[in-house]
Amino acid sequence: MELRAYQYALINDLYKSWDSGATNVCMQLATGGGKTVIFSHVIAAHAGASIAVAHRVELIYQISLTLSRYKIRHNIMAQPSAIREIISMQMKEFGARFYDSNAKCTIASVDTLIRMDAHTPWFKDITLVIQDEGHHPLKNNKWGKVAALFTNARGLYPTATPCRADGQGLGSHADGILDALIQGPRMRDLIDAGHLTDYRIFAPPSDLDLSSVPIAASGDYSNPKLRQAVHKSCIVGDIVEHYVKIAPGKLGVTFTVDVEAATKTAAAFRAKGVAAEVMSAKTPPLLRAEIMRNFREGKIKQLVNVDILGEGVDVPAIEVVSFARPTQSYGLYSQQFGRALRPMPDKKHAIIIDHVNNVQTHGLPDSPRVWSLDRREKRTRSVKPDVMPVTTCLNTECFAVYEAFQKACPYCGHVIVPMSRTAPKFVAGDLHELDLNTLRALRAEIDRVTGHARIPHGLSVPAEISLKKKHEKRKSAQILLRQSIAQWAGFYKEKYEDSIIYRIFYFTFGVDIGTAQTLSAAEAEKLKNNIDETVNNKLL
Repeated sequence: MELRAYQYALINDLYKSWDSGATNVCMQLATGGGKTVIFSHVIAAHAGASIAVAHRVELIYQISLTLSRYKIRHNIMAQPSAIREIISMQMKEFGARFYDSNAKCTIASVDTLIRMDAHTPWFKDITLVIQDEGHHPLKNNKWGKVAALFTNARGLYPTATPCRADGQGLGSHADGILDALIQGPRMRDLIDAGHLTDYRIFAPPSDLDLSSVPIAASGDYSNPKLRQAVHKSCIVGDIVEHYVKIAPGKLGVTFTVDVEAATKTAAAFRAKGVAAEVMSAKTPPLLRAEIMRNFREGKIKQLVNVDILGEGVDVPAIEVVSFARPTQSYGLYSQQFGRALRPMPDKKHAIIIDHVNNVQTHGLPDSPRVWSLDRREKRTRSVKPDVMPVTTCLNTECFAVYEAFQKACPYCGHVIVPMSRTAPKFVAGDLHELDLNTLRALRAEIDRVTGHARIPHGLSVPAEISLKKKHEKRKSAQILLRQSIAQWAGFYKEKYEDSIIYRIFYFTFGVDIGTAQTLSAAEAEKLKNNIDETVNNKLL
């Protein structure tokens, strides 16, 4: 079992966390970073009894194949027919069976375990629990209740996204059961190191209208209304048209809202000569394995699925992902996006075709983010991602998506022309783009802040003292703010010209650098703290 340096580091951090008193440890690692390799290594090295908990029944098959790949013998708690199917899959994939009813490692679904008698002695025998997709367990949901059954066990909870759309905190101090968080390298670091492939995003125009689709208690769209909205749109035709135009012949996965949409989309692909198959939770495991095999061999070009290739599923290297299922869940979005990032021979970059504005909603998945086990604000339409926003190229022959601070499309060169130059908001905070009169007025206000207090004629002495004191407080706050701005800008000086740095600042902090230098003392202090936090967390 070959491990990369960062995987060894994560395992060391895991044992340190356990040794420091943490019982349940969350391990954050980007999709494609090798979470299954890590937890297989941890299981293989564990001397006692262990269990790998699948959060969906069909993922028992997936976990079994993962452990079999590393020659780890394991028991399976499932129906006899399912066990026979798994053994058959093991024989086809590896030429050997790794199912062993007496093995010290067991695989079971969360639904099987929750139905068992909590007083079953076997629960106390388990000393290691691994639940993949570790963002699921909360104290009062079924994943958390299952974890509580193993009273003598330490837990590992891997996930690419330790966050929830409903805003609940995963920490044991909040709503969850996790005692510590360890983090692997960022997605961008994995891309730069060649462990993941880079990507390009395209966002063709769409007629999808989500204005009447409510946000459910989960923090994601309400499914019935979402399906209605998607079925009213022309997305099916758009998916096929733009796949054929942008990524013809490449291995692709399309995420749809339901089986009906998946069936129509697969039929539309086949009508255009693109071999396509539908996969959903209803697809029998042996048929699913056969479809995957044909996909790997290139006999199938499109896997059109309903969430089944999202969480927890090990998908073969693919070249293009098409989003046809809108989501307010960053975790789901990141999982689906990450399916395209696995390297493969002759693959220069992954292609993402976003028909539902998921990238606009969540930002780029490799943007720096702060992970926490604390509670967070529930995802709503008004909550914007705390990362650089993106924009779509208006060139109808391009439609590429890129970070909004760019002044022109980095792929086709199409230049963004401001609708006006009379205010910073029209030029994305780029002070160089303001007209002369606007820039003069802004500079005059900045000079007023840094100069002497202006005392109106006839002002009383107490009022004059108060005004001067307020002015000096504002000036002092501005001096500190400008020092923080200079430190922040220093990180970008070697890579970007001032014009781009102005734009990055505007999109990062919601105010342009010029206006920032005219803020009140309280506003300046708040912005300074925000800038300092960004620098300290290396969100650059």
